[in-house]
Amino acid sequence: MNRVRRKRLTFVLLVVFGMGIAVSLTLYALQQNINLFFSPSQIVAGEAPHDRSIRVGGLVVKGSVKREPDSLGVEFTLTDTAQQIRVRYEGILPDLFREGQGIVARGELNADGTIRAEEVLAKHDEKYMPPEVADSLKQAGLWQHAQPPKQAIQ
Repeated sequence: MNRVRRKRLTFVLLVVFGMGIAVSLTLYALQQNINLFFSPSQIVAGEAPHDRSIRVGGLVVKGSVKREPDSLGVEFTLTDTAQQIRVRYEGILPDLFREGQGIVARGELNADGTIRAEEVLAKHDEKYMPPEVADSLKQAGLWQHAQPPKQAIQ
């Protein structure tokens, strides 16, 4: 192999090696920052990772909202009508947050099976349901067109 070909081959191999490292680092960074959605049934089944940021969605169970009198802490139960999970949030809830409402919470799953939420998002009008919540209700066979299931908001 002559000198020019060897130089070209070395250059091509260095470029391919550099691109491989760049792609690997990018994929690693994206993997660390992704927030996957889980329904309460999936969390109870053990499919959600612990101590990693996830999103959980469902309907707020009636009578489950408990506010701490001397702080902004609130605890409530989310359901997909099959399973329930407790969510703990410290902060100001959205104005549209209420019992029987479809919400999505972003936070970490603790070892005791509760979610420590960093953010709570509520739907913006009467007919809207977060897509992830609607999909999990459809998979459970409890979605009825644009209306949330009646038994879920009891």
